[in-house]
Amino acid sequence: MEKERALASIQEAIDIIPIEGADAIELAVIKGWQCVVKKGEFHAGDAGVFFEVDSFLPVDERYEFLRKSSYRDNEYNGEGFRIKTMRMRGALSQGLFMPVAAFPEIAGAHAGDDVTGLLGVKKWMIPEFATGGGIAIGDRPAGVRASDETRVQSDPSMMEALAGKPYYITTKMDGTSGTVYCLDGRLGACSRNLDIAQGEDALYWKPVFKYGLADKLGRYAVDSGFGGIVLIGEIVGPGIQKNRLGLAEIDWYVFDAIVFDVAGGRYVTFDELKTVTCALDLKMVPVEETGEAFNYTMAELLEKAKGKYASGKDKEGIVVRSAGGAAIKDVSFKVLNNEFLLKEE
Repeated sequence: MEKERALASIQEAIDIIPIEGADAIELAVIKGWQCVVKKGEFHAGDAGVFFEVDSFLPVDERYEFLRKSSYRDNEYNGEGFRIKTMRMRGALSQGLFMPVAAFPEIAGAHAGDDVTGLLGVKKWMIPEFATGGGIAIGDRPAGVRASDETRVQSDPSMMEALAGKPYYITTKMDGTSGTVYCLDGRLGACSRNLDIAQGEDALYWKPVFKYGLADKLGRYAVDSGFGGIVLIGEIVGPGIQKNRLGLAEIDWYVFDAIVFDVAGGRYVTFDELKTVTCALDLKMVPVEETGEAFNYTMAELLEKAKGKYASGKDKEGIVVRSAGGAAIKDVSFKVLNNEFLLKEE
């Protein structure tokens, strides 16, 4: 089962960094992130409640200082305060860090504890496409796993887990996750969480019709000796997010595949993914780099995440993966481009 993202958790300030020219604020470093805090409010080693970017906080007197910059009220999220990347006095702030003492309802919580539910925090939701994605007919089927990469800034230990291992880095495509599967002879298409009814106008079925997968996918699974196959990719193009790739029509870039054999379901290796996408005439997400021994630092990854799409728009970032395959991906994480985050609405 996929691990839910801890939007609010107890964390320690790794370091406190002054902001040049600022008398009232400074930076607290939390995991791989940095947040603007009141000067003197925290010292290195102090615990606090860390609200990650994309957290949506309920209306509460404790967050009223955010009203001018962060208050939102719409049909998708309701009323509350959105936490996003911003600049304050020229310093990048990536989240919100508040003293534990401000939250008596989480008394007894320890460093690392997830307090998202206790504090009523939800994930900020943005409509993923402008037109209808199709009719939902249920949750995604068993065996079709959700795609939601962890941001490395939230879990720097993933860099250590990948250190010295073969890896590859791909471009993070700015769109919406779309999955196509053939399980027990049944062809289907899913959004991140829902099974979608077949239809040529349904967004999540467009990869099936565009690439002729209705005929090819099941046949490929049988010919390859698989009991089933799941292809996970990013649907991009007009009407999806802001179409930062500047595409004239909807397209689909595959970034993962799960195959089912006698041992059960497993993610394919990097080489197998290239083989699958080539055999089915599909597009794989652009590969920026491959290597035999991962040894990047956080600063180097953040620099590598910068760049532009061919359209000239800031790219969303990169995804780093181990090149091996397993029932659960060995290591896989995303590194978001800070310039992209600053321009998010």
